[in-house]
Amino acid sequence: MKISVIIPAYNRVATVARAIESVLAQTYRPQEVIVVDDGSTDATSEVVKMYDEVLLLRQNRQGVSAARNNGAMMADGDWLAFLDSDDTWQTEKLEKQAAFHHLHPEYEISYTDETWIRDGKVVALPKKYKKTPETTFENSLSFCSIAPSSVMMKKALFETMGGFDESLEVCEDYDLWLRILAGRKIGLLPEALITKYGGHPDQLSAKHWGMDRFRVRALEKHLGGPYDVSVREELLEKYEVLATGALKHGRGEDAARYRARMEQLIAGYE
Repeated sequence: MKISVIIPAYNRVATVARAIESVLAQTYRPQEVIVVDDGSTDATSEVVKMYDEVLLLRQNRQGVSAARNNGAMMADGDWLAFLDSDDTWQTEKLEKQAAFHHLHPEYEISYTDETWIRDGKVVALPKKYKKTPETTFENSLSFCSIAPSSVMMKKALFETMGGFDESLEVCEDYDLWLRILAGRKIGLLPEALITKYGGHPDQLSAKHWGMDRFRVRALEKHLGGPYDVSVREELLEKYEVLATGALKHGRGEDAARYRARMEQLIAGYE
């Protein structure tokens, strides 16, 4: 099993070395490690260049989805493992996922549980992030708890699915996992094999009001599909939340747009 590790990075001079070193410490060594510098204005690339084992791809600022997609495009491995540049892996992460896929060849993709650290202390995962024994399309509609840094998947599957949607500023992972779950299973290793460090101000999730704005765009792709009824129900709930939130933030036009979408769905619009 040849695994290519893809690390997107933007202005992560303070954390990218920690991420890289967690990959280089793996008991199952990957085929290659690719860091995609997404137009950093700090010394991120200079830090990456300190590691002879790491391939550096530099691009103009295009966003995390394009960074992951471009890294996958140049990857030589038949499996891809993603790692955000502010996260780390436990040393046996790749070894355990490789073993899982040898035992379960029916799975083309898997993910693991995670540990969260904030201000140097381990914190309990919020309820919505806790993993369920079986990951399905329907139980991932409201909120998908699959962390990109925990995922390993066949490159062929990634290419078949078209990679991450580069038009989505955030929730691009939610979108891809739903597209995969619409027709395939995703395996879970119920062990915390990655560590996520929260609290820094440049996290994408902290920059956007109404994250469900992006989730509804992902959900709308599935209207008319095999899970149409469940998708419609979830969309109606999210439109209501977004319309209420838009009004609260003084975004009357946005609120009216979400109300109109609700009416279209109720009327049977696809």
